[in-house]
Amino acid sequence: MSYVLGIDGGASKTVCVLMDNLHQVLGRGEAGPSNYQGIGIEATLQSIQSAIQNAVKAAIITSTLKIDAICLGLAGVGRAADIEVVKGLVEELQNNKLLPITWALKPANIVICNDALIALVGGIGQPVGIVVAAGTGSIVFGRNNQGHTKRVGGWGYILGDEGSAYKIAIAGMNAALKSDDGREKSTSLIEGFKQHLDLESIEDLIELIYRRGWGVKKIAALAPIVDFAAASGDIVANIIIDDAVKELVKATSTVIDAIFSSNSILEVVTTGSVWRGRCKIHERFAASLVKKFPKVKVIFPRYEPAYGAGLLALQTTQN
Repeated sequence: MSYVLGIDGGASKTVCVLMDNLHQVLGRGEAGPSNYQGIGIEATLQSIQSAIQNAVKAAIITSTLKIDAICLGLAGVGRAADIEVVKGLVEELQNNKLLPITWALKPANIVICNDALIALVGGIGQPVGIVVAAGTGSIVFGRNNQGHTKRVGGWGYILGDEGSAYKIAIAGMNAALKSDDGREKSTSLIEGFKQHLDLESIEDLIELIYRRGWGVKKIAALAPIVDFAAASGDIVANIIIDDAVKELVKATSTVIDAIFSSNSILEVVTTGSVWRGRCKIHERFAASLVKKFPKVKVIFPRYEPAYGAGLLALQTTQN
């Protein structure tokens, strides 16, 4: 029996799954964040170690646990320099005597990639297709049968992230203030923001956003206000949602044109908080994309990203 570890490391948490060669998850563990660019290498190593320990602890295995392969899908890892840093972390993991593991790793059995790839593999269940991630930020990533990949977006809240919760929230606040000025149509977004944030006036957004220095995640968390207004029929809010859909469809179309044919039978998996809204953004996106590419099927994730990392690790043991 072969055992592998699949690790999903993000800015908020780290998830590890322990899998066997029958694709069964034997144990799952969580720990703190592991985006080393944000929290540093030592804190990242600690989170990954803790997630592995928790996954192994959750598994009921009587014999010594020998790990034959590992895949780490980490946020922000894509450049060669990043991969070298993570290779160093894997070496430190293998030297850690506190982990109840016997390591049997070869270089070919160590997979280091970005979190978009494991979201794709976990979401679809295989390493071919497209993932459209729209949460706090946004990115579209695809991989074809030949192993060619294409990424669109993922450039952060200043340079990109079109269709993300952050951009939807910013557009909503912008529209509310313009409406208050008289430059935009009347919109329920004004009352929506006032009630949610307990503001006396929509102008009090200035205090929150600028003087209190609200960050990206706090602002992105306001996207449901726009979603609720759109679901309630607000014209201005629906324009914002439609614009987000157009951007995500354009990004996905770019990936399809780059590495697939226009008549490919293809699955597109959608991940992230934006897709869980009430205003049927998922249905709008799917309808628009399928109109352009009739053989495309838009789905919600079948499995979590850590499971996708496990599948990629298992793939190295079968070669």
